[in-house]
Amino acid sequence: MSTNNNALVLLGVGDVGPIHEPMDAYSALARPALAAGDIRFGQCERVYSERGALQVHSGGGHSRVKPHLASVFTDCGFDVVSVASNHAMDWGEDALLDTIALMESKGIKTVGAGRNLAEARRPAIIEKSGIRVAFLAYCSILNEGYAATSHKAGVAPLRAHTYYESIDYQAGVPPKVVTIPFEEDLAGMESDIAAAKKNADAVIVSLHWGIHFVPRLVAQYQPTAAKAAFAAGADLILGHHAHTPKAIGVHGGKTCFYSLSNFMMSSTSKTPAAAVAFEKKYGVKLDPAYPHLAYGEDGKRSLIAKAVITKSGVQKTSFLPVQIDKQLRPEVLKRGDARFDDAVRFMNWASEDFDHRFVVEGDEVVISGAVPA
Repeated sequence: MSTNNNALVLLGVGDVGPIHEPMDAYSALARPALAAGDIRFGQCERVYSERGALQVHSGGGHSRVKPHLASVFTDCGFDVVSVASNHAMDWGEDALLDTIALMESKGIKTVGAGRNLAEARRPAIIEKSGIRVAFLAYCSILNEGYAATSHKAGVAPLRAHTYYESIDYQAGVPPKVVTIPFEEDLAGMESDIAAAKKNADAVIVSLHWGIHFVPRLVAQYQPTAAKAAFAAGADLILGHHAHTPKAIGVHGGKTCFYSLSNFMMSSTSKTPAAAVAFEKKYGVKLDPAYPHLAYGEDGKRSLIAKAVITKSGVQKTSFLPVQIDKQLRPEVLKRGDARFDDAVRFMNWASEDFDHRFVVEGDEVVISGAVPA
């Protein structure tokens, strides 16, 4: 759908940041589908720099890659990316700021991080055909020192407290895990959304959050944060970090994609011992056919979120089922393909605990609430 005077089409994807070349191969299958959008959003999962020092509590050295690998973002024509990832500060402030500058030099707007907290919380505004769309981004998966402050670079935070509640009088029974958003972070997000709504026709919120690798599992703080965002004026939530698709929930008529999964990603392969440890820790098996997508056997499942936006906000949401092939190229599936039907079944299963109704229309799956808003 091309830009017209009545509506824009937003296409949103999850994690982008492959580490294996050639970069231009990743977008080969998905490029035509993304070209049909008016605004394209993605999540930047790495930092692109040759500066910085690896932080002692980071997730590892793979999070910083050479700047030329950022061509993967221009290959698909991304207009805006969130840099609010759990790896954004793995190499310190310099690498993060280099990444932001690099994206902006390519004409790509960034959200979710900056030289201080005010910059990290600043919306990116894209206007086309008189329709203004604001983007905000936050991260819940942050090591100590990764959040931006008034005087330090970092990521816009939406952190959560974790508590353990006894559910039985017998010692040794696994407790209930209770997660609650940081009050100050939640209030900051709500304030940002309300302010952005005054200057835009639609507000899109990107959230890097949740529990990675384990399909279907959504942490308690996530619906709490989603409902708060919508109450503050958000029109759509695009979630990621989990490296597997998770629920699509409709809250008060507004759609939250809890995880769009990987889109264009690659990872280091795991040794046999590391694979066993991974499977034991998460209860998730790895797919031996995907050694460089070592996020679990559902890591090859993906989605493209689609939203039709007018001056009155988001009018329609849907998703395009995607499967990543063995060359790590996301392929947009078509109706009539057995993999398309399997993807719809998987998303219905993943979304069972949330209000949702999926209807296949052509090659997309239209989303609505089963319960009237």
